[in-house]
Amino acid sequence: MIGNKGKSEQPAQSIRVEIYNQTYNIRSDGDNDYIIKLAEFVDNKMREIASGTLTVDSLKVAILAALHIADEFHRLETDLEQNDKQLASRSAECAEMLDRFLKQKDGGIAQEFDLEQ
Repeated sequence: MIGNKGKSEQPAQSIRVEIYNQTYNIRSDGDNDYIIKLAEFVDNKMREIASGTLTVDSLKVAILAALHIADEFHRLETDLEQNDKQLASRSAECAEMLDRFLKQKDGGIAQEFDLEQ
């Protein structure tokens, strides 16, 4: 069963999709439009793979499509991890700069207070 994607609990329902000229009934408690988009994505990927290879075996096309999808996923996952690290580093730099600024400002106020007395 395909998981719930941001929706409140709904009873599981069946949706019919077509992937690479095969019809599948998918039982899901998620959003039907989301399921349809996923099926279209897989179908498009399989057709893209099939057009670039000489194989007509749908199982081989499905495996090659799955490998391409897994590659895309892992590349995006790696990019996300790198972006998270870069964001954490920049956030730490900003926090450090803000701390230095506030200390300088507090020191300046203390000096002004000493001068007035």
